[in-house]
Parts: sequence; C-alpha cells; structure tokens
Amino acid sequence: MRAHDPSKDTREALFCARRVEWVFAQCFLHSENTLLCGGAEEPLYVPSAAPHEPHRLWFRDNFFASALHETAHWCIAGVERRQQVDFGYWYAPEGRDAGSQAAFEAVEVRPQALEWCFSLACGFPFRVSTDNLAAQAGEPADHSAFEQAVRREALRLAGAPLPRRADIFYHALQAEFGKSAALTPALVRAMSAPADASR
Repeated sequence: MRAHDPSKDTREALFCARRVEWVFAQCFLHSENTLLCGGAEEPLYVPSAAPHEPHRLWFRDNFFASALHETAHWCIAGVERRQQVDFGYWYAPEGRDAGSQAAFEAVEVRPQALEWCFSLACGFPFRVSTDNLAAQAGEPADHSAFEQAVRREALRLAGAPLPRRADIFYHALQAEFGKSAALTPALVRAMSAPADASR
C-alpha cells in the first residue's frame, strides 16, 4: 500500500478551482455580467437568456487547468462572439482524425498560450493539451509543431501588454496566489510545458 503524501493535499487545496471562480467573479461579475462555473462534463460558454441572468462560462469538472483554459477563451472572444453559445465555434469530441485534429490545434494556439500566462500568475504547472486521448490509444501522434506554436505565442504575449480582460485577470490571479513576478518571455522560458493529451 502506497503511503499517503500530505504534500498532495496541500497542492490540491492551493490549486482549488473555486479560487479561480472567485477571482473571476471579483473581476467580471459586475463589469461583464459573467460567472465562471465548474462541474460541467464538457466546457461550454452560455450567454444570458435574460437581462437579469449572468452569462455562464462552464469548465470541466473542478479541474484547475480547465478553469484557466476556458477563461483564456473568454478573454480572447470579442463582444459578438460572447453573444453566441460556445463563442460560435465548433467542437469535435475526442477521437478526431488527423484533419480535424489539425483544425482543432490551429484555433487552440492562442488560448493555450494565454492559459500558460495565467498558470504563471498562480504558480500552477502548465501543460500543452492536445485533448484527443481516444485517437492516441495506438501509436502516439507528433504534436511538436503545435507545442512549439503555443510556446511562441506565449513568448509573444509575455513580451507585449496582455489584452485588457486578460491583464485584469492575470493581476488578480497574482494577488490571490501571492505571486508578483512581471510577465516576461524569460518567465515563460523558465517554465517547462510538457504535452498532455487531456484536460
């Protein structure tokens, strides 16, 4: 029987997705009428159906990385996109063929790069996600070009001012998680980002 690792409890308490939900609400509930919500089987953005109802940005289960990732999508989406379910994008489930996977990766570069920046803001390990476990059951696919594209975009974002909502969220995460380092390309380079097939 494996011994209990108390450091895992500390890490899970530190990187609790509810903290990200709270930071998001503090930043955007009043200004953007939007809530970040965990517990979903699949991520989904649902615009408000009534003036008094908030827009809801759902992330998977209670996964910390999923909360950061969906917030990155929301921060990138413009006003028109935020009036549409899931920002008007398609989503093909796991088991995508090579063509569908390439299309998925093409639209995921910027959100994953911004998620990397958000991970740095709270000291959470970032992993590039190909989100295609079912198709990788056999021979592992080569996603190195995608991983490099995410890294290049993260370096670009770190070398310029973040978009307004992303900048607000980045600094609020830093305050919540007790981080203060400026977002720079050097900070991105210092944090390795291994690939992960899922969120």
